[in-house]
Amino acid sequence: MLVFADGRTLGTIGGGCYENDALWNAREAIVSGRSAVLHYELNDDFAQENGLICGGRMDVHVDPLEPTPHLYIIGAGHVGYHLGRTAADAGFHLHVVDDREKFASAERFPAADIVVEPIPEWLHRAEIPPSAYVVVVTRGHTHDLDAMRALAARDLKYLGLIGSRAKVARIANALLDEGMPPECLDRVHAPIGLNIGAVTPAEIAISILAELIAVRRGVDVGTGSLSAARRSRKP
Repeated sequence: MLVFADGRTLGTIGGGCYENDALWNAREAIVSGRSAVLHYELNDDFAQENGLICGGRMDVHVDPLEPTPHLYIIGAGHVGYHLGRTAADAGFHLHVVDDREKFASAERFPAADIVVEPIPEWLHRAEIPPSAYVVVVTRGHTHDLDAMRALAARDLKYLGLIGSRAKVARIANALLDEGMPPECLDRVHAPIGLNIGAVTPAEIAISILAELIAVRRGVDVGTGSLSAARRSRKP
């Protein structure tokens, strides 16, 4: 049975009260992104009263389906390069943005849509969908700050910022000083990636991809955010 977010269905798993329960579980899975296996006993009195007289047990696998997620890699340097190589294999549709043609090239990112423009100018006019994942991995503090000015207030599936805790705190404080609402920082994953002790660009890219997959699958990994960084701000 195919269940849409608005409650429409195609097909059936047998009808009755359990199908209705499965339908609501399916709609919840669309929101959470988490799959589930539901177990129903069909031989109790309640099932028989509702016309489910075949008896036995029914297991229903609820699997949320989503279109190919779009990943915007802002910065085509070393980490961006390795992330692009692995994220495509993990099922992400890639967009790479950088102002350096020798870095943002089809040779380095054969599976990506390439944008070679000044990063802040492109971001301010780009229509990035709310379902998109955006990773800010530019070559320096100034470029990261410019990117976050354009992105932090947007409603995105995922927004992550690379950098040490000190750098992340400086960017958070700068955004607050410019009037960015604090709640906008709550949604930003920073420092980016799962804490796996990554050191090299390739390892850092793997930690980022692991976090992207966790968000995609609805797993709470308890990572940090810009809001946590701003708490270290001195009066």
